[in-house]
Amino acid sequence: MSTPDTPESRRHARPDWLRVRYRATPELERVQELVSELKLHTVCQSAACPNLGECWAHGTATFMLGGNTCTRRCGFCDVATGRPRALDAAEPGRVADAVRALDLRFAVITAVARDDVPDGGAAHFAATLRAIRERAPGCRVEVLIPDFKGSEAALRTVLDAGPDVLNHNIETVARLQRRVRPQAKYERSLALLRRAHALAPAIATKTGLMLGLGEEPHEIEQTLRDVVAHDCRLLTLGQYLRPSPAHLPVARWVPPAEFEQWRERALALGFAEVASGPLVRSSYRAEELARAAAPAR
Repeated sequence: MSTPDTPESRRHARPDWLRVRYRATPELERVQELVSELKLHTVCQSAACPNLGECWAHGTATFMLGGNTCTRRCGFCDVATGRPRALDAAEPGRVADAVRALDLRFAVITAVARDDVPDGGAAHFAATLRAIRERAPGCRVEVLIPDFKGSEAALRTVLDAGPDVLNHNIETVARLQRRVRPQAKYERSLALLRRAHALAPAIATKTGLMLGLGEEPHEIEQTLRDVVAHDCRLLTLGQYLRPSPAHLPVARWVPPAEFEQWRERALALGFAEVASGPLVRSSYRAEELARAAAPAR
C-alpha cells in the first residue's frame, strides 16, 4: 500500500540528499559471504547503516561484538533490545580471521551494550584487539565502546590492549539525553573521554553526534565546546534517520550545507578532523580521521 501524497507526508519524506542507491558488487558480496561464514555481526547490518553499500564495496565493515541483542533501549537505535546470550569466547578470533582475510588496513570494532556482564564486555574488546594484533599485525584498530557505566577499570582494560583510536559517542545534546539514550548520561560520556585521554594520551579519542533530533544551534555549539574541553579531537556529525515508527521521530532534515558549516565551526573550536554530512556515521571514513590525529600522538 503506497503512502498518500499529502502535505504532511511530503514534509516527513526523506529529501533527495538522503536517498542512497544500493548496488551489488563483487567486493560487497565477498564481505557478506565472509561475515556469514564466520558467524559474525556487523553494525552495518544490525543498525541499518545507510553507508553499508559504499563501505562494503570497498572491503570494509564495522564488526559488532557480543551478539546482536543489546541490554539498553536507546530511542534512535535499530539494534534489538533484550536478554543477550552468553559472550562467545571464540568470537574475537573469528573477527581477527575476518580482518586478516579482508586484508584490512584499518578495522572498527564495536559492541552492543552488555550491562549483563560485570565488566560490560571490556575484556571481550581487549581479547579481540589482541587477536587482531596477532593475526593481522599491520591493521590499525578503532574501538567504539559503550560507557561501561563509568567503570575506570573496564576502560583501562580496553586501553591496555592498545587500540589506535578510542571512540565513544555522546550522541546528542545534554537536554535530549534522557529521551534519546535513557540509560546513559551526558556527563558520564564526557568523563569517559577525558579519562581515556588522561590514561593513554597516545591513543586518539573520538566521539559522534546526531543532528535532527530537536537540538538547537546553541546546544550543538555547547556540546562541541564540551567535547573539546574534555580532550577529544575527532568528531563525526550525521543526520538522525528513524529506523521505524517505534523509534524517535525526525525533528528536522539538516541540509548538507549546514553540516559543512558545523564542520568548519568544529575545526575552529579545536578538533583535529571532522566527518560531517547527512549520511555520516560513527565509523564512516574512520581511517581518514585517525590519520589526522596521528601527528598529535
